[in-house]
Amino acid sequence: MEADPECGPPGRKGHVFPVRIYYEDTDAGGIVYHAAYLRFAERARTELLRELGFTNRSIAFAVVDCTVRYHRPARLDDELEVRTTPAGVGAATLSLAQAIWRAGELLVTIRIRVARLDDNGRPTRLPVRLRHVFAQLQGDMREG
Repeated sequence: MEADPECGPPGRKGHVFPVRIYYEDTDAGGIVYHAAYLRFAERARTELLRELGFTNRSIAFAVVDCTVRYHRPARLDDELEVRTTPAGVGAATLSLAQAIWRAGELLVTIRIRVARLDDNGRPTRLPVRLRHVFAQLQGDMREG
């Protein structure tokens, strides 16, 4: 199965967040429950923002849209990587491509767009520094 080029094929990883599959992530058959992948992706996005100097306490986001494609299941005790790459930057939104891999095998691809919210829960412009950093990361990923 070929990788979505913006989700980090084996040669180009983007931001990488490791995940180990625990019993709590699985169904009775030891297969990862479909919604668990969204939790893994959320954690990966949070850690990417943290590495860029933004925390959940300093900036709030809401999911505008999300598309998930399940290619193969993960299982109990698997070691996974969530790879995140910028896919677009708007005035108030970030679009990201995320892929969940197990030892070079693509399991899940996620396309997500999040909007920054102000203290009243309304969309507001992204900080200039964040827009700049994401635009730069997006350019670096295309070149690399």
